[in-house]
Amino acid sequence: MEGVLNERTRTVHKKGVENPHSRSKCGATKGVSHDQIRAVRVERAVEDFDAHRCGRCFSDAGGY
Repeated sequence: MEGVLNERTRTVHKKGVENPHSRSKCGATKGVSHDQIRAVRVERAVEDFDAHRCGRCFSDAGGY
């Protein structure tokens, strides 16, 4: 699954699909600068970047 990684917080989000210009499904990356955001597969973000999954985007990640 394609995701959006916030490199500063090391949080991976589901990619926004409602709007082609949207970054993340939950909107948490709206105010984050483009140089801190990376499009990456969710699995890779968790394994290679030691990221955790967003609780708003992933129901099994702890919730909001």
